[in-house]
Amino acid sequence: MILFVRDLTVIDFSYLHHQRGMLGESFIVDVELEGELDDTAMVFDFGKVKKVIKHAIDQLVDHKLAIPAQCSRLTHSTADSIQRVRYDSERGTLQLACPAEAFAFIPDTNVNEQSLTRFLEQQIKPLLPDNVAALRLTLRPEAISGFYYHYSHGLKKHDGNCQRIAHGHRSTIQIYADGMVAPRLNKSWSERWQDIYLGTESDLVTATQLQYLTPLADDLSFRYQAAQGWFELTLPATHCELVPCDTTVECLADYIADQLKAADPLKQIKVIAYEGVGKGAIAMRQ
Repeated sequence: MILFVRDLTVIDFSYLHHQRGMLGESFIVDVELEGELDDTAMVFDFGKVKKVIKHAIDQLVDHKLAIPAQCSRLTHSTADSIQRVRYDSERGTLQLACPAEAFAFIPDTNVNEQSLTRFLEQQIKPLLPDNVAALRLTLRPEAISGFYYHYSHGLKKHDGNCQRIAHGHRSTIQIYADGMVAPRLNKSWSERWQDIYLGTESDLVTATQLQYLTPLADDLSFRYQAAQGWFELTLPATHCELVPCDTTVECLADYIADQLKAADPLKQIKVIAYEGVGKGAIAMRQ
């Protein structure tokens, strides 16, 4: 017997890629459980699927930076309860110093749907009852017919896992000018924020203000103290856009709308900015 749950959850996270550097991603998760019926005539209670499997996914990967642990481009160490990571991508070197909970080390040379699925299945299967013989997860991106971008960020004021300095999303962008869809503007912003790190200007520091990292020439450096601990990040300036606000989706929608209105004051602007799948914010300028 096979039990299935479609759209169990969405994983919002970032990962390291040898060509693209650090990029945000959002995967929808479907699950299948194969096994014999238990004494309640079920393979596994639907309520427990969410409690056990979704909770495990949240703890293992969601709102973390996924790292290919077997990649030769990677070096990492731990000191003072801080995990230090360096990754030499073709776009430049990324360095992070964060609490260990901010990272998910995937036992592979690459992070992708296949390696992430194997990792999650291996970690979650032992949590299931004996009558469940097989666990199958499907990770899939949202089917988006329009424009989207991949971004990473951190929200130091957040009281949950969004405070981690390098997590992200694959997000739809919809821009309207004078009530009409504006394909040129949508395309422009999707390209501008392709594989971008969105850094808040107030979190930008000099090299001497870092405790654990030594940035390379022309790197941007960020640091902040949050409820979960101390976070630092250095990355090439070309990998980043600085914004004068927090990087909540509400502020990002406002930021895009302000930029567009300033460029063309006579136009009415509407920006629908998504944060991952099925959620976001709308900003309007008359």
